[in-house]
Amino acid sequence: MTASTGAPLRLAIVGCGVIGRLHAEVAAANPDLDVVALVDPHADRTAAVSAQLVAAGRPAPAAHAALGEALAAGGLDVVSVCTPSGEHADLALQALEAGAHVVVEKPLDVAVEPARRLRDAAAARPEQVVAVISQHRHDESALAVRRALDAGRLGRVTSAVANVDWYRTQEYYDSGAWRGTWALDGGGALMNQGVHTLDLLLWYLGEPVEVVAYTARLGHERIEVEDVAVAIVRFASGALATLHASTTVYPDLGVRLQVHGTDGSAVIEADELTYFHARDAEGGDWSANQVAAASGSARGALDPQESHVAQYGSSHGAQWADVVAAVREGRAPWVTLDDGLRALATVRAVYLSATLGEPVRVADVVEGRYDGVATRTGEPERVVAGA
Repeated sequence: MTASTGAPLRLAIVGCGVIGRLHAEVAAANPDLDVVALVDPHADRTAAVSAQLVAAGRPAPAAHAALGEALAAGGLDVVSVCTPSGEHADLALQALEAGAHVVVEKPLDVAVEPARRLRDAAAARPEQVVAVISQHRHDESALAVRRALDAGRLGRVTSAVANVDWYRTQEYYDSGAWRGTWALDGGGALMNQGVHTLDLLLWYLGEPVEVVAYTARLGHERIEVEDVAVAIVRFASGALATLHASTTVYPDLGVRLQVHGTDGSAVIEADELTYFHARDAEGGDWSANQVAAASGSARGALDPQESHVAQYGSSHGAQWADVVAAVREGRAPWVTLDDGLRALATVRAVYLSATLGEPVRVADVVEGRYDGVATRTGEPERVVAGA
């Protein structure tokens, strides 16, 4: 279903909630994307997104209650899956098997089994692009740190600290029946809020080997999942990282990621590079643009006038620009299905370790050793009783 070079890619957005509306907004600002179909069982949601597109000067897309209807109608190049997380892999597989390129919002799914099926199906269709949204890899701060790592400016990476210190009200969880459930949300603070920071952690430190973790539900009611998760992750390089994700941090302290090496350290806070120090830097401290200009990478210099971030005004827009380029150039996207699967398996390893009370190897999760093992959220009483 690949569109001819130069023609806008015909896009279907599946799921017209908050994230679906964001994808529509990004597409409306991108001349290489044309939203031709909206899919949601709630007609009021498709109507709202359609009105949003018309207000942006785009034609009103066709509305469908189910993805199968949109695929049967034909004329699609790309399908964007923006539904509750537990539906992601199955819907992506449906679109892939119909011949469309696929973009899946984070996380890839809530379980590894359907994600593995999608991976296997995608491997048999190398001409089709499958990307998982990890938009913060396109942030200028994240790119600057990656370029410094690639250039060896931090020396051997020894450790990292990832904190997702957010606050979510009880009303947030009560706003949708799927929120806070294992079946459709797949987890709490880590799976839903923390997966982006975890993705950056994996991007910087490499292959995760083993996880030891605890979870708890301490600040919310009427949810099945955790609102606090803490873990230690061991990487193939020998590096160690601590991971903390919570939706109970009042009044919300945001996200902070620290990367430490034998020759330097970098800190990203609120999507900004707030600290960088390298042993070989003149004067020691460099700004994000200085790091980028000096480091370089396969993606080229980080010129704000030429970057996708500057062109489209958001990291989501930057990732969509890469997807369009991947489709037209016949290459893999910058954030691949394997990247999404690795992040999902690491999250699942955290939940499995907290449930089983033992270290869990990430490779075992990917390969299916824990398929079918139900996870639970640890309670304070249970921890005390077992002490």
